Amino acid sequence: MVPVSGFYEWAVIGGRKRAYCIEPTDDGLWMFAGLSEVWKGPEGLVESFTIIKTEANAAMSELHHRMPVILGKGDWQAWLDAKSEAPALQALLKPSPDGWLRIFEIGPAVGNVRNDGPTCSMKRPSSLVP
Repeated sequence: MVPVSGFYEWAVIGGRKRAYCIEPTDDGLWMFAGLSEVWKGPEGLVESFTIIKTEANAAMSELHHRMPVILGKGDWQAWLDAKSEAPALQALLKPSPDGWLRIFEIGPAVGNVRNDGPTCSMKRPSSLVP
């Protein structure tokens, strides 16, 4: 699992590429479903990791056709439990409910790796708070 406070997604809307922040509506953390593996590469052991994605829910589909699998709090232990049966784990690989996502546009600074600071923050800009 990967703990996150949100993520960014870019979408072309109105002919312009725009950056959006997607964060939990409860201001907490999400756990993304992920898999890790250690394997032997040509230069020694390699630790690799992937975040599992699924089709987008209705809220996310405005920006992209897929999204990370966000595990509900009641599903965390099942994901971590190596004894869980494959069908039970596969049932978790679905879009999250729309109500879990808060989506807002964020400034273009986040799209440039040379930028750092408040303009790239995951925190919702005060001008957008209802």
